Amino acid sequence: MSNKTTIIAGPCVIESAELLDIVARKLVEINGKQGTDIIFKASFDKANRTSIRSFRGPGLERGLQMLADIKAKYGLRILTDIHESQQAAPVGEVCDVIQIPAFLCRQTDLLIAAAKTGRTVNIKKAQFLSGRDMKYPVEKARDAGAADVWLTERGNMMGYNNLVVDFRNIPDMLEIVPTVIMDCTHSVQRPGGSDGKTGGDRRFVPQMALAAKAFGATGYFFEVHPDPDKGLSDAANMLELDKLDNLIQELIKE
Repeated sequence: MSNKTTIIAGPCVIESAELLDIVARKLVEINGKQGTDIIFKASFDKANRTSIRSFRGPGLERGLQMLADIKAKYGLRILTDIHESQQAAPVGEVCDVIQIPAFLCRQTDLLIAAAKTGRTVNIKKAQFLSGRDMKYPVEKARDAGAADVWLTERGNMMGYNNLVVDFRNIPDMLEIVPTVIMDCTHSVQRPGGSDGKTGGDRRFVPQMALAAKAFGATGYFFEVHPDPDKGLSDAANMLELDKLDNLIQELIKE
C-alpha cells in the first residue's frame, strides 16, 4: 500500500529551532493529507563539511534536545546521523532511526554501536561501493544485534566533483534487505565542486525519485528547506519545502 512507503525528510542540518518547527509543521500537514508517516531528519553535526569554515550545527547535546522537542511537539519519528561510536547511545535515546553516513559505512565499530542501541539502522551506500558490496556492512550490523537494517542509495563518484546513480543498485540491495531508500537530494550533489563547498542541482531531485520508484525503491529521502539557497549546508541540493507535497503524492500513488 502507498502509505507503507518509507519517507524521510528534513533540513540538512539543525540551523535553528524556528527552521525545525517550520519543516515539522509541513510534514505533519502532508502526513494528514497523504496518509504517510514521514520521518523527520536533521543533523546535529555535519562533521564531513568540505571546509573547516563551514557551519556544522549545534552539536550533540543541544541538537538532540532540539530533536527531542520536535518529537514531543509533533509526534514525528526522528532520524539523525552519527559519526563517532560514542554518539550512538545518546542518539538512540531520542531517535527512532540511526543513520550511518556513506563515507563511514565500512566503519565496523560505528555499525556495531548503532546496532546495539536497538534502533533501526539506516546505512547509506558509499560513493565508492556497489549495491552488492553493502551485504558486508549489513552483516556487521546484524551480527551486532540490529533487528532492522535499511540501505540507502546516494550515487557513486564519477571522476571529480560529480556523482552518477546506477539504479541497478536498488534491486541489488533489495536482495540484501527489504527496505531500500533512494536519497534523492544527495544524489544530485557535485562534491567539493563549488569553491570550498559541495555544489549540485536540485532540478533533478524529482526525476531521481521517479526513476528510483521504477527500479523498486521502497522509500525516499529528501533534504528540504523553505528557502534552500539560504541553507547553511547542502544549499544547492535541498528541495524547496513547498514542492514536497506534490512529489510525495506522485510517488505514493499506485
